[in-house]
Amino acid sequence: MMTEAADTANLLTLARESLERYLEVHVDDDGALTFMHADVPCVVQATRLADGLTVLSLTCVVAWDLPDDPSIAASAAERAGQGLFGTLGVVHTERGMDVTLRYAFPAEGMDPSPLGTLLMLVVSTASQLRTDLLGIPES
Repeated sequence: MMTEAADTANLLTLARESLERYLEVHVDDDGALTFMHADVPCVVQATRLADGLTVLSLTCVVAWDLPDDPSIAASAAERAGQGLFGTLGVVHTERGMDVTLRYAFPAEGMDPSPLGTLLMLVVSTASQLRTDLLGIPES
């Protein structure tokens, strides 16, 4: 039986290999994968929830320090309802609003090609959302 550290390391290696088909990927000291896609910074982490259930978690920072404008928040909320891959989050800060897209899924046993496709679907959604949000005129 594998240890949690080995399970997560193996899954992160698979995710790195899957993503490197499309992007330059960096491995952080803690094993997390970081990369950029169309000016959207992203991170992939792995967690074993139970034996046989190791999940990958992908977080993309879609936009930050946006004007704290209700129309932008409404647009993000509307877009969140349309998405198949990921959950949008809007956080209000002292500098405005930050928007993230998160997606977590069980990935143990996936082949590299479908894993890469799934990860890129989420990342592409984040990049398109960034383009849409930054194109909204300020009130």
